[in-house]
Amino acid sequence: MPGLTRETGYTEHPFDKKFGVRTSGLVAGRHLRSGHRHDRYATAYFGVAPSVFYALIKRWQRTRPIAPIEDFTFIDIGAGMGRAMLLASQLPFRSVRGVELNPTLLRIARRNLEHWRKSGQARAPIRLSAGDAAHFRFPDGPCLAFLFNPFGAPVMKRFVRHLAASFKDRPSQLDLLYVNYEQEHTIAVQRGMQRLFLGPVKRSYADTRADQRIMTNQPDGEYTSDDYEDCSIWRWLGACN
Repeated sequence: MPGLTRETGYTEHPFDKKFGVRTSGLVAGRHLRSGHRHDRYATAYFGVAPSVFYALIKRWQRTRPIAPIEDFTFIDIGAGMGRAMLLASQLPFRSVRGVELNPTLLRIARRNLEHWRKSGQARAPIRLSAGDAAHFRFPDGPCLAFLFNPFGAPVMKRFVRHLAASFKDRPSQLDLLYVNYEQEHTIAVQRGMQRLFLGPVKRSYADTRADQRIMTNQPDGEYTSDDYEDCSIWRWLGACN
């Protein structure tokens, strides 16, 4: 897969070196083929910066969720190679789930998760499913969904409608973290969703340098990186709101 070899720009992130996993690389959306009708709406694969992830989780915890973190299931929508799942499992979530459509990314993610479990890094149970996020079956109890801009507007619209249907009678039991919010307007027009935060979340100096190296090494030069990510936090208040 282009973007996962040295010849096509693969550059290892320090997170992978530290923990012995493989979550690095940048794969353009046009290379994320799975045979599914939603393939053409895939954006790209790129692992979230750990510093951005943890800063966003802290900001979410200040929004007064319906329950403590220990009661929430964390769900990575478009999990890729699983970096967000690995990071989330170091926190005391009730469990960590993920869903990924691309078979190559899914295979790599499962190897990462197995290594993570064996190395004793996970504090929470982890489970990764193959499939379309627009049909993911959400578990009972409070859920925290995480998206790192995984797909374009047509799939995002289906996904948001699926959220509303899945949590129709479960007000405040869904919160959503959105990194690189290109389809923010799709959530904004969904009745029952309330935005709690909108703005930049800073990368650490180490993550900024690492991500800029990854971008610089891309042969096509089509992506850039800043020292922050545009992020938002949402809460489902119910169809009547």
